[in-house]
Amino acid sequence: MPAFDLPLAELHAYQGTNPRPGDFDEYWEGALEGLRHARAAEDIVLAPVDHPATYANCFDLWFTGVRGTRLHAKYLRPSKGAPPHPGMVVFHGYYAASPDWFRLLPYVAQGFSVLALDSRGQGGLSQESGSLAGTSLVGHIIRGLGVDPRELLVRRHFLDTVQAAQILMERPEVDPARVGATGESQGGGLTLACAALEPRIRAAVPVFPFLSDYRRVWDLDLAVNAYAELRDYLRRFDPLHESVEQMWLTLGYIDVQHLAPRVRASVMMHTGLMDMICPPSTQFAAYNKLPSEKQVTIYPDFEHEDLPGIGDRILRFFVDQLGPSVGPDALVEGR
Repeated sequence: MPAFDLPLAELHAYQGTNPRPGDFDEYWEGALEGLRHARAAEDIVLAPVDHPATYANCFDLWFTGVRGTRLHAKYLRPSKGAPPHPGMVVFHGYYAASPDWFRLLPYVAQGFSVLALDSRGQGGLSQESGSLAGTSLVGHIIRGLGVDPRELLVRRHFLDTVQAAQILMERPEVDPARVGATGESQGGGLTLACAALEPRIRAAVPVFPFLSDYRRVWDLDLAVNAYAELRDYLRRFDPLHESVEQMWLTLGYIDVQHLAPRVRASVMMHTGLMDMICPPSTQFAAYNKLPSEKQVTIYPDFEHEDLPGIGDRILRFFVDQLGPSVGPDALVEGR
């Protein structure tokens, strides 16, 4: 079996390298309390989108996230089938955008309502954090290093996933007890964060998750591509590595391996053993800490790329875990 990382048996035992801050739990409880206050001013707007799919109602959904950032998501719901429907939140890869409507429609055809979030300040319509217009695209992992850990930008990304899931759960046509989450790469990391911080998430499918075990990425000399900003940060702000251990400790607040023990959802992870962008050991650092029902699908010869059959696997998993819509065909009433 080809590999550049640990052998598969060792991957299943690996417990991660990046340190966990001592006040990690208090940090995230404080963050969630802040989100509860922020939701009072979220100002949800649904704008219908003209789409030829006759079995789906499509909307641009806007809401205000933490720190007053205006966020966008695609929202789709079945036009037929009596509610409540199962729901899915979908997260995209780093500096990308939510999938095309076409890629979300198979879930709607199966009876799911779907909310696909544009991460703040990346490739979609969501605004950048703060008062600046436009987008930064990248540099989000290191944003906030060197100041108060509560200023870490990835913290806000994680809270955005929770807010998106809660907005979906509160839709009148959605069954809040049957909501799942999925995404690839950054979207896989956000899937784990969402399931950890919103325990009502019932099923989760992270695909080669990003944002896990940062120190391990460095130790493997793979701080390139999506993780290149780690190397760039050190070269510019700590060239002698005088405070590098503090950097790893601070990044521990936004390391999904440390959030994994909070997950209650059933999890199906997908990993390519030749993935040199999100190395397998970094993914297993999170997977091995999951206390819930879990399974991992291994692609021995695949890198950080499209994985054959994965779409069918994900759909079947969510149908098995969450079930299709129930009840006779009927137009969904209401906003």
